[in-house]
Amino acid sequence: MSVQQTPVRQEWPAVAVASAHVEAWSNHDFDTARESLAADVHVTATSTQPTMPSTDLIGIDDYMQGLVAFAQAVVPGSARVLASIGDDRNALLVLAVEADFGAGPVTLTAARLYLLDENDEIKVEQVVFFVVPS
Repeated sequence: MSVQQTPVRQEWPAVAVASAHVEAWSNHDFDTARESLAADVHVTATSTQPTMPSTDLIGIDDYMQGLVAFAQAVVPGSARVLASIGDDRNALLVLAVEADFGAGPVTLTAARLYLLDENDEIKVEQVVFFVVPS
C-alpha cells in the first residue's frame, strides 16, 4: 500500500494567509489582522514558561481581544519568519518577535500552526511559545 502525500511548499496559499496575518498584527494593524479570521476562529496558545499564560479562545471578538493584549507588547517591525511550510489549507510558521511585557525586553519565538477554512480564512491557530530574555 502506498501513501500519497500532498506536496508542501512555502508559496502555498495557507502560508501566504498566515504570513500576512502575522505581518499585520506584529505591526499593530489589527483591522487587517481581523480580516483574515473566520467567524468561529479557535486559537490555543501554550508554553512551558510561566510568563506566558495558556490561551483557549473561540470567535473573532475574543480572539482579537487576546491578540491585541498580546501584540501591543510586540515591537512593530520586529517579526522574523524563521521557517514556513504549508499546503492549500495548512501552514506552519516559526517566527520570532521582540517584545516587552513589562519585565524588560525579550525575544519571543513561536511555532504557529494554522488551518484555513473553505473561504481561505483562519479557522484554527495553535501557538507554542518560547521566551528568551534579550
